[in-house]
Amino acid sequence: MNTQDTFKFAETHEWADLEGDGLVWVGISNHAQEALGDVMFFQAPKLGQQVKQGEAIAVIESVKAASDIHAPVSGEIIALNEEVDASPEIVNEKPYGVWLFKIKPSSEENLAAELNQLLSPESYQSGPGA
Repeated sequence: MNTQDTFKFAETHEWADLEGDGLVWVGISNHAQEALGDVMFFQAPKLGQQVKQGEAIAVIESVKAASDIHAPVSGEIIALNEEVDASPEIVNEKPYGVWLFKIKPSSEENLAAELNQLLSPESYQSGPGA
């Protein structure tokens, strides 16, 4: 996993990290986990599911509320983090160190355009994640 400096953020508080293998790892921001409180449950998307950028594809629940998780890029869900399934509270402990699922982008062209629509760490910190 890259450092948080390489992350891109959606206004809906998901982070996306493009790895060297071409996969996009997805998690939630520190702002999101703080707003949620103690995470109790994660309803993951389905393996093999085709997703579109911005689409609500999963749900994370806490003692306070439930919140949709949106796809930061379009593609296919190819991996789920079993550690989060077994112990969802780890999202509270290290939101930038825990990925929820991985997306295989539908195309490199689309990926570049979609990543450009996401926020840099600086833009996120001064905007939605402030």
